[in-house]
Amino acid sequence: MGAVHATVRPPGSKSITNRALICAALAAGPSTLHGTLDSEDTRVMFDALTALGIALAWSDDRRQIRVAGCGGVWPCRDADLYVANSGTTMRFLAPLLATGTGRYRLDGTPRMRARPIGDLVSTLQQLGVAIESEAHNDCPPVAITAQRLPGGTATVRGDVSSQFLSGLLLAAPHAQRRVELLLDGPLVSQPYVLMTLRVMQAFGVEVLNDRMQRFVVDAPAHYRGCEYPIEPDASAASYFWAAAAITGGQITVTGLGPQALQGDVAFCDCLEDMGCHVRRDAEQITVTGGPLQGIQADMNHISDTVQTLAAVALFASGPTTITGVAHIRHKETDRIGDLARELRKLGAAVEELPDGLRITPGPLRGTRISTYQDHRMAMSLALVGLRVPGVLIDNPGCTEKTYPDFFADLESLRR
Repeated sequence: MGAVHATVRPPGSKSITNRALICAALAAGPSTLHGTLDSEDTRVMFDALTALGIALAWSDDRRQIRVAGCGGVWPCRDADLYVANSGTTMRFLAPLLATGTGRYRLDGTPRMRARPIGDLVSTLQQLGVAIESEAHNDCPPVAITAQRLPGGTATVRGDVSSQFLSGLLLAAPHAQRRVELLLDGPLVSQPYVLMTLRVMQAFGVEVLNDRMQRFVVDAPAHYRGCEYPIEPDASAASYFWAAAAITGGQITVTGLGPQALQGDVAFCDCLEDMGCHVRRDAEQITVTGGPLQGIQADMNHISDTVQTLAAVALFASGPTTITGVAHIRHKETDRIGDLARELRKLGAAVEELPDGLRITPGPLRGTRISTYQDHRMAMSLALVGLRVPGVLIDNPGCTEKTYPDFFADLESLRR
């Protein structure tokens, strides 16, 4: 395939949609979320909130969700919730359910049962919550006997998932007294925590943020219902910017600019370092491909785009080294080990590092790509097929998790 030239607007951000759903569900008064993402992960959150007694309704075009907030009082006092493999739903609902009164259980897929949650459980126990990992292995399922979140001071680790801290912050306004969270060690994916704070602010709750090391919420407080617009998904946008880089074409993504809530717009910085031209306007970002060179990139803050950059790295002159992402071994799949395996099948030499990988391009060949039920594995490595014949993606339907129309939108680039 030749150079692609297109203007695209990806679907709404999964990360913002699920945060806004939480705030709207707890808010006093109704909310309407505009530009919402309709995907497996957001449906899982929608269904869980519905099971908890929250009244939610999709618009006919599935681009808006109307939410009747519960004012901080969960209507349902006994629920067994299935969250599939949605990390945000599991890690946000565990603290949120602790603000209620009753008995709750959270479970998911076999992969979810292998994803760590022990550090979040420990922090909630410090805050006075009766919560445990049922299998006593620091993984789901988790059981909660809630008597309203007591509050207080607790430490939280940030080196496994920023979602632990985000979930605690989202719940904190509905504690019985002030919540102070102290970070223990480095925080991965910091932009996602800043996103959480800005969504909370839009719904009327301010958080004291002391240099991303200490967070204070004066509770009890209350979210307020509002009209809330949701940006296009920046992680999804990365695939189109990468398509421009791989084919030497030009892609403009609308609805995202340098001031976007989502840190993944910084993926364009990596492409710029590799040799692409990037134009950043207030409401759109354009990437124009050029001769690509390998780079060294600490992707700790934009780890959801590691697989996308790996696909681009296959077409660079010289190796690309990605570091700062040890935590992605605990995502939907092992996004270091499994990614390395698939890149080698395509012809690259790959060295796994303790916190990343080093990719040395080689003669590329078509192959069947295993996706490991990981939506990002499917979407990122499908891009290789823009230049290399014979790239086949196993289980392309796994993109339903965050981007159901991905392959249709990718195919539209050909037109």
